[in-house]
Amino acid sequence: MSNTNTTGGTTSTETQAPQIARDVAEKGMAQAKASYESMSAATGEASKAMQQAHSMAVHGAVASSAKIVELTRINSNAAFDYAAQLLAAKSPSELIELSNNHAREQFKVLSEQAKELTALGQKTMLEAAEPLKAGAARMFQSHTS
Repeated sequence: MSNTNTTGGTTSTETQAPQIARDVAEKGMAQAKASYESMSAATGEASKAMQQAHSMAVHGAVASSAKIVELTRINSNAAFDYAAQLLAAKSPSELIELSNNHAREQFKVLSEQAKELTALGQKTMLEAAEPLKAGAARMFQSHTS
């Protein structure tokens, strides 16, 4: 059985078609708007996380620079002290003993300094990555729930 109307020459399906098209278009626009808002919110979250990570990285770089300046001062003082000891040496055997002691001490000091710088670098990287990690976790959590 067809929905034809013989008096007016149009079918009820023909009069419903524009309304159906409008409904489909409105639903499409609503979905597009929801997707845009979701993406906009996600972009804002990502931007905030990146800014926080950058801020933490800058803070870590400043701390690392300060530590390097401190270690440079310590090593410079040790070098000047060593030079003064060499100038005060009375014999070649004393020069050799001073050199051996200085080399041994500097090896220990430089090893410790390398450990300190490594630990500071690791701490900086972990702190800088934390906002990104937290932001990613929030995004995954919001999309899975």
